[in-house]
Amino acid sequence: MISSRIYLIRAVYNWLFDCNMSVFIAVNAEYEGVEVPSQHVQDGRIVLDISPEAVQDLDLAHEIITFNASFSGKRMQLMVPVMAVEAIYSAENGRGMVFGPEDPLSGELHPDPSPEAGAEV
Repeated sequence: MISSRIYLIRAVYNWLFDCNMSVFIAVNAEYEGVEVPSQHVQDGRIVLDISPEAVQDLDLAHEIITFNASFSGKRMQLMVPVMAVEAIYSAENGRGMVFGPEDPLSGELHPDPSPEAGAEV
């Protein structure tokens, strides 16, 4: 099954945009495939403003979010796998959505690999 995460990210992004809010994402910067400015990573996380005023060429694709942004006056392309997004929210009031761990193959939230749950060992 396809993960629902990108659909939820798109929906919350559109909702916040329609409410004239700034849209931020919290990203696990240690997730494989994340390309962000390392000097802005703190404790393995980075918060990015993906509002239309802050970025160019935003693409909320199925597996990866890409956009161009400036950091310390230097323009760069950022790449964030959808599964690395931990939250999307408004800077003004904190409203949005937080994502829990997800099995990327099944789209199942909080998979339980214990034998009692029927997992193969």
